[in-house]
Amino acid sequence: MSKAVYPGTFDPPHKGHLDLIQRGSRMFDELIVAVAVNRQKSALFTPEERVEWLRACTEGMPGVQVQAFDGLVVELLQKETCRILLRGIRTFADFEAEYTMALTNRSISADVEAETVFVLPSLEFSHLSSRHIKEIAAFGGDVRDSLPEPIAGGVVEELNQRLRPGSLEN
Repeated sequence: MSKAVYPGTFDPPHKGHLDLIQRGSRMFDELIVAVAVNRQKSALFTPEERVEWLRACTEGMPGVQVQAFDGLVVELLQKETCRILLRGIRTFADFEAEYTMALTNRSISADVEAETVFVLPSLEFSHLSSRHIKEIAAFGGDVRDSLPEPIAGGVVEELNQRLRPGSLEN
């Protein structure tokens, strides 16, 4: 049985994330979507909100589980008895950052022997990023088309409540 972990902050989850989850679920028997509680980033949404939204988006997808995690991703791999990380690559800058992270994970995970599988996004989603979605929403732009249908209304409502025009510190 093949198993992978797809970690990320998913703040908020968008159609590019869902595309990668759907494709990962076809590549692996089991896919754990791991919502990071990242102390280096200031998330706009709580881990509980992000987990709830991702569960709504992945309902009915066989083999897909969603959970929050805090700590090193290699610790999650060890806990889940898994060796494979699934990561999306949109740009050359993404590749450079992900390549460095993959080597770092491999170097600190001798017990797990972590491997990273890089997947390119579908062309229609290659421009999406949670940061850009929040920036557009902060200035009153419509981001509904960037968000998965099951959660679009709720996420837009929350973005409108939490972001004020000109306030982009998140």
